[in-house]
Amino acid sequence: MRFRGRARTGTPPADAPPPPAEPEGPPPVLVIDALGRKCPIPIIMLAERIREVPVGQVVAVLADDAAARTDVPAWCRMKSQDFVREETLQQGGWGFHIRRTY
Repeated sequence: MRFRGRARTGTPPADAPPPPAEPEGPPPVLVIDALGRKCPIPIIMLAERIREVPVGQVVAVLADDAAARTDVPAWCRMKSQDFVREETLQQGGWGFHIRRTY
């Protein structure tokens, strides 16, 4: 059945789930799983392990405490590390990508 004014297009319906996002930038060399831990534990884990990655490489911190969304970028500014990006995880929480600068 065809309705007037409605033409079939190649666009998906509005309620369709979005396609998976392509990763932006290089993959992390090290992933620190801090899911289920409250801040500042994700920051402490990051500070302890960031020297395990070579300078210029990316480390990812997985955290689900909402305070990490402000604490991780603030720690990067304070420690002169590059905060690359934040991504939302499918299981909940966020992945914070940090590039080691020194």
